[in-house]
Amino acid sequence: MRLSQMFGKTSKEKPADAELASHILMMRAGMIYQASAGVYAYLPLAWRSLKKIETIIREEMDAINGQEIRMPVVQPQDIWEQSGRYDQMGSLLFRLQDRRDRQLILAPTHEELLTNIVKATVTSYKDLPLVIYQIQTKFRDEARPRGGLIRVREFDMKDAYSFDIDEAGLDQNYKAMIHAYENIYRRCGLNVVMVEADSGAIGGSESHEFILLADSGEDTILVCQGGHYTANAEKATFTKPIPPIFAQENLEEIHTPDAKTIKEITETLGVSASSTIKTVFYMADNELIIVVIRGDLEINEVKLSNALGGVNELRLASREELLAAGQVVGFASPIGSGTTRVISDDSILMGNNFIVGANKPDYHYKNANYERDFESDIIADIASAEGGHPCVVCGQGLIAKKGIEVGHVFKLGTKYSHSFNATFADSNDQPQPMIMGCYGIGIGRLLSSAIEQNHDERGMILPTPIAPYHVSLIALNIERDEISESANCLYQDLIEAGIEVLFDDRQESPGIKFNDADLVGLPIRIVVSPRNVSNNVVELKTRMETDSSMVERGNIVREILNRLDQ
Repeated sequence: MRLSQMFGKTSKEKPADAELASHILMMRAGMIYQASAGVYAYLPLAWRSLKKIETIIREEMDAINGQEIRMPVVQPQDIWEQSGRYDQMGSLLFRLQDRRDRQLILAPTHEELLTNIVKATVTSYKDLPLVIYQIQTKFRDEARPRGGLIRVREFDMKDAYSFDIDEAGLDQNYKAMIHAYENIYRRCGLNVVMVEADSGAIGGSESHEFILLADSGEDTILVCQGGHYTANAEKATFTKPIPPIFAQENLEEIHTPDAKTIKEITETLGVSASSTIKTVFYMADNELIIVVIRGDLEINEVKLSNALGGVNELRLASREELLAAGQVVGFASPIGSGTTRVISDDSILMGNNFIVGANKPDYHYKNANYERDFESDIIADIASAEGGHPCVVCGQGLIAKKGIEVGHVFKLGTKYSHSFNATFADSNDQPQPMIMGCYGIGIGRLLSSAIEQNHDERGMILPTPIAPYHVSLIALNIERDEISESANCLYQDLIEAGIEVLFDDRQESPGIKFNDADLVGLPIRIVVSPRNVSNNVVELKTRMETDSSMVERGNIVREILNRLDQ
């Protein structure tokens, strides 16, 4: 492709609303166009990279006997109501109504529809296992789209689904999909870590995320220093420190003026945070609940939601809601909770004689003990793991790292097959529910994440397998006949050798051409200049190199092919 004919222009200016490097660089390189918040058009450079990613994904899906189909974006609302996800996903769903007043949604994923399709097709255990996948546009009404293609409202995704006769079959397909994902990321030139994850609105018994490590990531993962454990912060567990246990003492009220926070309490009373109890009020689907955790720990709201059995809306209660319920803000506790449900972290079982609120202004209790002084409706691990906490496997410290989720796999089990009565006849001709898994990769997010992981102050450094072109061919002083002839001849030689070339044939200054080449970040740059032509050489430099080298004109095609292989 001749750059003079390419649709899309580079820019020196940073987009006003862009913060992440990938967003800035893709906009400046003329790869994407923002139509509205979280909605983008892919221009030729981006589209070529995205198609390469799709090709790699298709090849790896086909290698594990995946079969590609295409399902509609527009789906009937009632199947989402039947699965329970219509309310669960809430405002994330785009809703619409047709001219006959039928309620529809724009699908963010396709578990419901595909379960019905497979139910209508599969009758016997002989029809299973199946791995079905598609690459298609999805919609999610994100409240805060960010980072260009990192978090958007319209996006392309590879979503795959497995159907098996038993858990052993699901395990086999789950492992095969993980292997395929590892191949995809490796072939795309990306450094990705697999971590334990929460299943969220998709559901299921087990899930893992694939995280591309990047300081700009919005996900936090915890990694054991010894390499024994990795998990998303939403899922991570850790070994909770156990403070000394003393003989139980009598509950006693103490005066603590203006000491509302854990820090203020520890400073006022000269005690450790682990000897205090933190009381936090939440609204769970409009129900006021009391959440209790040891003072040295923080509440993990995903774990809390799971402990409650999954809620559609979980948020901190407002001051107004607490006052209306008769709670004393800053000095509340689970003691005397009445009919209000109490959910406690299991850390309250590790320690005793705690300091808690006395449910009246400026007073706390000391020597509060679980069961004797207060009870809990639910006790579970609802604490957030943080860097420095001991690994649950080996005890070494956990390290917190930032990253971007670039893939997620789920063991769904029978969640959707039960919802839609999707069964097959077993070898005894008895109906059994299909055992399902689902597996997703965001295509645009993968490209943006690759740029987040591979860039410098000059621009992108695109991995060769997903770069839109292999080579940036720059002709300096192209208005001169001998330069034009030499550059055009080299351009044709490269194309005939199967090398993808972006030929900068514009009549622009060397500085503009070199800056644009660095911005777009193709793997190899070659330069044709008057001096090079007179010496019968071509200047060659990879995007990662600082210095260029001179290659004889007759050897340049072979040298480029060797570099690309490396």
